[in-house]
Amino acid sequence: MYPVTYRHIDVDGFEIAYREAGPPVAPALLLLHGFPTSSHMFRDLIPALCGNFRVVAPDLPGFGRSAMPLRTDFEYTFENMARIISRFTELVGLPRFSIYVFDYGSPVGLRIALMHPERIDAIVSQNGNAYSEGLSDGWDPIRAYWKEPTQENRDALRAFLSPETTYWQYTHGVPDISRISPDGYSLDNFYLARPGAHDVQLDLLLDYASNVALYPKFQEYLRQHKPRVLAIWGRHDPFFLPAGAEAFRRDVPEAEVQFVESGHFALESHHAEIAHAIRSFL
Repeated sequence: MYPVTYRHIDVDGFEIAYREAGPPVAPALLLLHGFPTSSHMFRDLIPALCGNFRVVAPDLPGFGRSAMPLRTDFEYTFENMARIISRFTELVGLPRFSIYVFDYGSPVGLRIALMHPERIDAIVSQNGNAYSEGLSDGWDPIRAYWKEPTQENRDALRAFLSPETTYWQYTHGVPDISRISPDGYSLDNFYLARPGAHDVQLDLLLDYASNVALYPKFQEYLRQHKPRVLAIWGRHDPFFLPAGAEAFRRDVPEAEVQFVESGHFALESHHAEIAHAIRSFL
């Protein structure tokens, strides 16, 4: 087995933390996490895959142990996150790779695919949405913020950043919550409690509207370049509905679609099943 290493790298002045394991010459798999977590969410998946792949998992800008500069010094947008992570792949030596995208990692990964379609071998989407029908009614308060970005609508979303909501995201739709380690949501809440973190996340919630606006471009990329796609989702995700997984077949008819009986953070309860599906797919 290959040990997991924990590193930092300067990406044109922006420090990115990442974890990595596997043979340097093996096919590369880039793991992109979502809100409000970090590469820590892959702590069980990486050991299950690193015998077959070079697995690289960065913390997105503003998340985990990557830099979280002041909002006056850095604009927290998905375009900027994608730009930095794209450059990160160059610096760590990933000329071609497959991507595992979850939640926020999906628009980051798909923006990279738009910039450099020649670099993407395959896409594994674990509750990583790219279709309007995948967005549940749970997005309605966020949609209100997109429509009217007032201070009142911004403040109304602060409940999304509470420890109680993080715990709910991890456990909602999970038949047996005893399978959910407290390590994940406890660490996420630690990072969310840092000074300034809430406003960083509220900026990203506002900018998520730019991802929805790009859905037609993402879908055009899928139709044109036909990457191999595995959509493996927690069936009971309160934010990204099963219809979002099934929609991948509209643009990539050969896409594989699988569901596990879990919620948004499906890796917490089903990492072994998801790892097996990825190895079989890739």
